Amino acid sequence: MSAATAPQCAGAWTVGPAAVEDPVHPRPPHRTAVAAVLFDRDGTLVEDVPYNGDPDLVRLLPGAEESVALLRAAGIPTGVVSNQSGIGRGLLTDADVRRVNDRVDALLGGLGTWVYCPHPPEAGCACRKPRPGLVLEAARRLGVDPRSCVVIGDIGADVLAARAAGARAVLVPNAVTRPEEIASAPETAGDLLTAVRRILTEERGDRP
Repeated sequence: MSAATAPQCAGAWTVGPAAVEDPVHPRPPHRTAVAAVLFDRDGTLVEDVPYNGDPDLVRLLPGAEESVALLRAAGIPTGVVSNQSGIGRGLLTDADVRRVNDRVDALLGGLGTWVYCPHPPEAGCACRKPRPGLVLEAARRLGVDPRSCVVIGDIGADVLAARAAGARAVLVPNAVTRPEEIASAPETAGDLLTAVRRILTEERGDRP
């Protein structure tokens, strides 16, 4: 599904160098099979331009294109789960966000689904991360169990949304990630490509 046709979430729904293994947050010895990988957008796949509505400002972060390509080659579905409160704040239109999403989608060769929350924090919706709505909806669209998804993001809200949905979370810290978010994350990676390569290595290890 293209970013242009994927509807945003609605408040009414109920539902680079490779890093070494992190000694503080080592990966558990066994994982269930990964059904899908869901990425945060800003600060994870692309440079974080606050309230960006201009596709020309989109810049992929290092490793983003290769990470998505590796997952595609492995047959693992991908998606994006993104808070876009600029819509609710009146700083962006829904069309602006879709155009930016389309640009990212084109640069990355197409992801399986795009789900975003247009609400400001005070709306109290079920979709805005750290609540689980975006993760649950992306999993539903991809036809997978959210508990078999991996969510990769750069801040604590991504980790908490994954946990609330029963998914695995991998934090890829950057300059805006708070130390306490890193300390409390169940799993971290030094960069995006390291996170994806780890997931794929574990997948190959699970296969007979």
